[in-house]
Amino acid sequence: MPAPSAAARPTLPDRRAVNRATLVGFTAILMWATLAPLATLASMVPPFQLVATSFLLAFLVGSGWTMLRGDNPLRYFRQPPAAWALGVGGLFGFHFLYFMALQAAPPVEANLINYLWPLLIVLFSALLPGERLRAWHVGGAVAGLAGTALLIARGGSGGLEGGLSIDPAHLPGYAAALGSAVTWAGYSVLRRRLGQFGEAPTDAVSAFCLATALLSLLCHLALEQTVWPETAAGWGAMLLLGLGPVGAAFFVWDHGVRHGDIRALGALSYLAPLLSTLLLVLFGLAPNSGVIWVSCALIAGGSLLASKDLLRQQPS
Repeated sequence: MPAPSAAARPTLPDRRAVNRATLVGFTAILMWATLAPLATLASMVPPFQLVATSFLLAFLVGSGWTMLRGDNPLRYFRQPPAAWALGVGGLFGFHFLYFMALQAAPPVEANLINYLWPLLIVLFSALLPGERLRAWHVGGAVAGLAGTALLIARGGSGGLEGGLSIDPAHLPGYAAALGSAVTWAGYSVLRRRLGQFGEAPTDAVSAFCLATALLSLLCHLALEQTVWPETAAGWGAMLLLGLGPVGAAFFVWDHGVRHGDIRALGALSYLAPLLSTLLLVLFGLAPNSGVIWVSCALIAGGSLLASKDLLRQQPS
């Protein structure tokens, strides 16, 4: 029956495009697994200075890609005020809070609290028009929050047997990590909404990166002393941050959330904290602890529970 066959054929490219975009977005998740180790290695650099240098490199990466395609990156600076507010607020706000968290709290705890953002993406997406918040979304949120609470209130020895106590000295870092999670989830979901209207394409992220770099530089000059790394590892970490997790990752993630399955990406993002935590432990940047892995399992399991229907859903 040729008619149904011909009618069905046009839907296949769209489905393949969604799957391809989701896969492109997934590469950002792999890059972000290196964010905590690299930021920890460069932790001698003040937060605003680190954000400024990373975003300047990100701007160069994005602009270079645009020019390689024969386009002019400067034309993407013409964006609506709302797009500028979302782009700069999301990029600057997330990374400043994240780097502050890594410097004010133990890196593994700060990293895993920050990685509540995939769960928040799932929850925020479920609350968009036409979506419903179901029991497993709430159950996933509770599991994720339980894992976060266990991290914050873990015993001083890092074991379950030591009793639970909150270290007040780390509360600012925990708050910054939670703030970074909320900021990135909101940014990602709202970028999806802009993508549905064809506004502020991915090439515009380069402009947002440059604005964020300049804003961070002003804050650095006003509030911080300039400190550069004293080791090759520190310089290498700064360079890799700007090229990878704070560079190319922005652009592939933006393509993924705008054109792929954002809720599947939110769930798959929990591979990043698992890999990131493993890297921190393997490189000796954080102690190996039973509480850390139990918390990681709770947070990751909560995200998968909240996403169980979304991972089976066919892209439209």
